[in-house]
Amino acid sequence: MGALNVRIGARSSRLSQAQTATVLDLITKRLGDSVKLEFVPVRTRGDRLPPDAKRNRTKAGAKGAFTGDIETLLLKGEIDIAIHSMKDLTSNPTKGLVIGATPPRSDPRDALISAGGGAIETLPKGAKVGTSSLRRKAQLLDLRQDLEVVELHGNVDTRLRMVAGRKEPEGAIRGLDAIVLAVAGLERLGESSRISQKFSIDEMVPAVGQGIIAVQMRRGDKDMAKVVSQIDDEATSLESKCERAFAQRLGVDCYVPVGGCARASAGSIRIVGMVSKEDGTELRRKTLRGDPAEAAALGRRLADDLLARPRGQGGAAS
Repeated sequence: MGALNVRIGARSSRLSQAQTATVLDLITKRLGDSVKLEFVPVRTRGDRLPPDAKRNRTKAGAKGAFTGDIETLLLKGEIDIAIHSMKDLTSNPTKGLVIGATPPRSDPRDALISAGGGAIETLPKGAKVGTSSLRRKAQLLDLRQDLEVVELHGNVDTRLRMVAGRKEPEGAIRGLDAIVLAVAGLERLGESSRISQKFSIDEMVPAVGQGIIAVQMRRGDKDMAKVVSQIDDEATSLESKCERAFAQRLGVDCYVPVGGCARASAGSIRIVGMVSKEDGTELRRKTLRGDPAEAAALGRRLADDLLARPRGQGGAAS
């Protein structure tokens, strides 16, 4: 019997290609010549949007802008598996598709890249910090209310160029004192030397699924299930289930300041979650620990706890 052909669809961005290379390398190491791998680059709706639309959340759409086109190809049978950043996927699974595997998770934390190389405490008063994430904005303002948090878009390379003192593209935000990006993305692109500070997951709660690669397949595809099961990581799978159950229970999208990060180890799983108003007020964090076998239930319980507002008090998750 000849090698099994596996067509792998993913975005054509440099970061997505780095993630895809990780998956291809894992499959090759585990299955060798028994599979023949083909990368199929996909330019998604999110990639096709003009810069002005990417700055407008309503035009750009909610979660799914960078995954929907790839999922359509998967459902049509034009690719066999899809590679996504887990945090780009909606918390409700697409009908007919399943997450077949989650390879070992990269560092889920957020990183500060500052012009002077210092931590957030050393930034000047009123410093300009760039991010496209409402979650990061809320937590930055919770840490330091004097910061001026400005909207920042573009790929990792573009954002790195926008730190103060670097030449910018026409019309770009100039003179930023710092930016915040995911540690995982910086490490995958070989840019970890630019990191000035790694926030703990308790002071800057990461996005749900941050640092996790999702390997998606068609439900019931036994051949692909055999392939991707070889690269699944149990701890990462548990963390993903916990976080996605948390997000699903909250019923929010990526344009609400919400974060959730689970870590599984030594027979237990711990999840920290946060909800807030965009300006960092009424920010609430809570941590729960439980049995890994109850990972999804733990995530749902954390969401319920954060949604339960104290009597007579407003809440960020209303």
